[in-house]
Amino acid sequence: MPCREREVNPVSETFPTQAGAGRPTMIDVAKAAGVGLGTVSRVVNGGAGVREQTASRVRAAIDQLGFQRNEVARALRPGKKSSSLALVLGDLTNPFYATIAKAALEVAGQDGFAVVLGSVDEDPEGERRAIQELIGRQVAGLMIVPDQGDHSYLAGAGVPVVFVDRPAHGIDADIVTVDNEGGGRLATEHLLAQGHRRIAILLAPSYHTTGRRLRGYRRAHRGAGIAVDESLVVQLPEGTAEAAEKATRELMHKPDPPTGLFASTNFVAEGVLRALREVDRQPAVVGFDDFRMADMLPTPVTVVASDTAELGRIAARLLLDRASGADTRAPQRIVLPCALIQRGSGEVPVLP
Repeated sequence: MPCREREVNPVSETFPTQAGAGRPTMIDVAKAAGVGLGTVSRVVNGGAGVREQTASRVRAAIDQLGFQRNEVARALRPGKKSSSLALVLGDLTNPFYATIAKAALEVAGQDGFAVVLGSVDEDPEGERRAIQELIGRQVAGLMIVPDQGDHSYLAGAGVPVVFVDRPAHGIDADIVTVDNEGGGRLATEHLLAQGHRRIAILLAPSYHTTGRRLRGYRRAHRGAGIAVDESLVVQLPEGTAEAAEKATRELMHKPDPPTGLFASTNFVAEGVLRALREVDRQPAVVGFDDFRMADMLPTPVTVVASDTAELGRIAARLLLDRASGADTRAPQRIVLPCALIQRGSGEVPVLP
């Protein structure tokens, strides 16, 4: 049964994710002073709990580097409890991230929290600077879709952190994700069940999510006793529709083209479908993550999907509970299941 939703109007802000060239950050200060990021934040914002010797070392690093704290943080009174959460997500033109953001905004608004929203797409340095800015704003918690960089610096940030969609390196924290491996297996098993034996998988670059989907693809083949043709495992240079369209054309012009295609993301599925407009013999297609109008195409698109909005709601609720102190358990790993939505494209039989 679908969840009932309530209209709310939480406050949303945006901020730049890249600082000026050469501008020192609190991360730089922390490294120079040999302390944690949270210690620098407390010194910069006048908080208590830092020994004078340590505080002096931090102030010396600030002077040496010429660091200037964020003006929003300057306006906050020391000790004031923040009523803002921060979301650092991927490309918001991707419906997946936009849906997560909308759901998190809804949950935050129900609890009277404003939300500072940042978009950093696979840019480790941009992400670090964005998070530094957010900590300077004294947000109550951070909800992050992490890149593949080292996140150990967040261990001393002094605020709760919940990671979404993929785990982070260097820190033990809450993670809310979907069953990517199970979903990849589900998509591939469905194509195998239609009689397909030459199934290509098109993979967007990702250190975790599509890698797990590839594991599910391989696992389904092993379960069926069928060897994977490695020439049908296509690692795209970028996760765009254009890259997927080019790769699909190349696949379909092979002497022995695949009869089934597994598109590992919604953007990849878009590129696959564009390329197949030029093909006489249509292969079966299964995508991962649903997308708008997928059920309205001439051949509606079969997808493996999870409840993306619920992913955002659970992550936001967990972060609010951590920020309020209501949840003091050890870090959790919450995995949402995937389901196959059959619409027609994935049920195309192997043509003679």
